[in-house]
Amino acid sequence: MSIVGRSQVQSLPEPWKGLIHCGEHHFFTDEPEHLEGHDQGAAPYDLLCSSLVACTMITLRMYAKHKGFDLGEFKVTAQFLSHQDGSEHIQRQIEFPQPITDDLRQKLLAVCQKTPVTKTLLRSVKIETQIFDPAT
Repeated sequence: MSIVGRSQVQSLPEPWKGLIHCGEHHFFTDEPEHLEGHDQGAAPYDLLCSSLVACTMITLRMYAKHKGFDLGEFKVTAQFLSHQDGSEHIQRQIEFPQPITDDLRQKLLAVCQKTPVTKTLLRSVKIETQIFDPAT
């Protein structure tokens, strides 16, 4: 088994605010004001979408480098949608400032389905939780 990601959050005095530590990187998480937060950091589902778009961008750039071409700068956007029937899904969009061929479009769509975070989200992930306190 190998660790491929690690994060820690420390709760702060504000109701939903926390400070996330990922190695040497630190950033805030919070909830928006309509959920009684102060909107001083990304909300949990925003962070989930951030993982997906970051992985997509990196994977597409690695693919282009491996194939010997440059995609230039582009934008990847994701939205996590929750429906009234309880179903959920993510919409991901990739926007290139220059036109791309239909052949390249199909190849990039196939690569997107194979990014590590995409594959993780598409399969069930087991989550084990332990609680530690001074009494244990």
